[in-house]
Amino acid sequence: MWIKGALYFSDFSFNSGFPSRIQTLGADGVMKTFIDNSGSNGLAVDNNGNILAATHDKKAISRYNLATKAREIIVGQYSGNPFNSPNDIAMSSKGIIYFTDPDFQKSAAAGGQPQTRAYQYDGQTVKVIEQNVYNPNGIALSPDESTLYISGNGMLRAYPIDGTTVGAGVNLASVTSPDGMAIDCLGNIYVAEHDQKRLRVIAPTGTDIATIKVDANVTNAAFGGTNGKTLYITGAGALWKIDLNVVGKPY
Repeated sequence: MWIKGALYFSDFSFNSGFPSRIQTLGADGVMKTFIDNSGSNGLAVDNNGNILAATHDKKAISRYNLATKAREIIVGQYSGNPFNSPNDIAMSSKGIIYFTDPDFQKSAAAGGQPQTRAYQYDGQTVKVIEQNVYNPNGIALSPDESTLYISGNGMLRAYPIDGTTVGAGVNLASVTSPDGMAIDCLGNIYVAEHDQKRLRVIAPTGTDIATIKVDANVTNAAFGGTNGKTLYITGAGALWKIDLNVVGKPY
């Protein structure tokens, strides 16, 4: 995600507990550790400019204060049990948090859910919005917030949103080993195809527009830069950027 002139991204290993930290890349090209031991995977910017994080170490959605770096657990349970390993996250202008909960880092802490799902949280109640996609991964909102996108199990799915209600999803496109996503201002979806070492750019109609290839497995993407037209791509031990002619969301 892009906040106040810098890129923020999670950097974690597959050692026991999946230790993770939040790194920053400044406009000067210097990378620094912003928060060590963050336990985070997917990140988003909340409506106050702070960091929302899907955190597998606490099996919860966390908020990090951008100024103090203090951590707050937003929600950590459904039906009396911890989540599996929250993976990716998006937040609407209404303050509703949408997140996926696969089992990729489930062993990072005790407990979990009997199945993998995607959820929404409105500040009071957790609701299941998808439970028929095994290991849902990437999640993103359309620019007008009328559609939610979830990737997982070889598919990109679109879900209509009516107020605070997420409707039934429909398959939009087949994707290989889907991971995180980015959205541009035209509503196009940039889906990380992890093992294929590329981003697929897919129109809201499901039509393929372009492919962005790199040289390592891809995990996620976000727009940033001074004009919002730089696409940053994270991968296995690598970070890339490409300048485009379209503005996108910063997470």
